[in-house]
Amino acid sequence: MFGAVQLGLFAACVVLFVPMGMAGWHLSRNKVLFFSGALFITLAVGVHLTPYFPSVSDFMSSVKSSNDDVVFVEDRGLCVSLLHEIAWEVMPSKVFDPLLRNNSLNYDKFWSWSRLNSVSECEFQRLKRKDVMDLLNGSWVMIVGDSQARIFTLSLLSLVLDSERVESVRSFLFKRHSDYHIDIDEMGLKLDFIWAPYPNNLTDLVMRFKKKHLYPDVLVMGSGLWHMLHITNASDYGGLLGLLRNSVTSMLPVSPKFGNDEPAMGSVSSVRSPHLFWLGMPTLINSMLNTQEKRVKMNDVMQGEYEREVRKSGILREFGGPFQLLDIGSLSLNCGIKCTDDGMHYDGAVYEAELHIMFNALLIESHQKL
Repeated sequence: MFGAVQLGLFAACVVLFVPMGMAGWHLSRNKVLFFSGALFITLAVGVHLTPYFPSVSDFMSSVKSSNDDVVFVEDRGLCVSLLHEIAWEVMPSKVFDPLLRNNSLNYDKFWSWSRLNSVSECEFQRLKRKDVMDLLNGSWVMIVGDSQARIFTLSLLSLVLDSERVESVRSFLFKRHSDYHIDIDEMGLKLDFIWAPYPNNLTDLVMRFKKKHLYPDVLVMGSGLWHMLHITNASDYGGLLGLLRNSVTSMLPVSPKFGNDEPAMGSVSSVRSPHLFWLGMPTLINSMLNTQEKRVKMNDVMQGEYEREVRKSGILREFGGPFQLLDIGSLSLNCGIKCTDDGMHYDGAVYEAELHIMFNALLIESHQKL
C-alpha cells in the first residue's frame, strides 16, 4: 500500500527523471522545460486534491474489511453447527459428603467450549451479566414447555438477578403446573414461562400469537417427556410436531433459513421476526428414573423413537424447519451420570451451558458481537 511518504517520493522521481529522460532522447531545451513544468503543475494539483478522495490505503482497507465481512457471513452456518462442542470436567467436590454417595451435589461441574481450531475461530463468548443485559435489553423472552423449560428459565434468572432475588422468585417459578411472569426493569426485560407440556399446547399458543399479532423477541419451546410418559406413541408425537411446524411457518413472520438479514434485537422493524429455539429432551438414564411407570415407558428404545420423530417432523432448522435446536440431550449425555439425581433433570450447569449456547446463537443470528 502507498502511504503519503511513498507517494511524495514517487512524485519527486517523476519530476526529476522524466525530463532527464527526455533530454537523453535529444529533445530541445524548450520542450524539456515545457514537459517538466506540465508535470510539476499536474502533480501539484493532484497533491492538493488528494485529501478530497479516498487514499489507496483507505481503499485497500475497505476492500479488506468487506472481504472479512463476507467471510464472517459465510462462516456463520459453520459456527452455528459448532455451538454444542462443549467439553466437561466433572470432579468430586472438596466438601464431598459420603452419606450422599453419588448424588450430583457431591460433584463440581465445569464446562467450556472445545479448543479445536474450528471452534476457537468462532470466538464463542461466555456472557457476563452486563453482556446479557446488553443483548436482551428491551426484549420479551418467552420460554414454553415442561419442567426442562422451567429449569432453563431459572438459569436465565440466575444470570440476570442477584442470588437473593433469585431465591425470592424460585418458589413462584416452581409452583406446580403454573405459568410465571417477571419484569426486570433495570434491563427492560419481560420474561414469561408458560407451562405447556404437550405439543398441541405449543400449537395453541402459536395460534394465540397470530390472533393478537403480537410475538415475543425470543421464543424457546420444548415438549416430549410428558407425551412419552402419558401417551407413549412416537408417531402421534411426530404428527403433532408437524402441525406445530406448519403453524409456525405459516403464521409467524419467520423464514426457516437460519441467519436471514433480520434487524438486530431491539431495533425497529415493520414486522418483527421472533428468534425461535427448540429445547430438546435430555438424555434419560432409565435405571435412575424414580417410578416404575417411567422406567417401563421411557426406555432407551422409546426415547430413540421420539428423537427420530423430532428429526422427521422438520421442525428443526437443520432439517428445513423454523427452530434452532438447543440440544440438552447431547449436553446431558456428555456431562454424565454424576450430573443428575433422577435420570431426567440435570444439574444447573447443563442448563447454564445451553443458555450461553442460545446467547451465542442470538449474536450470530442478529449480526452482533459484544
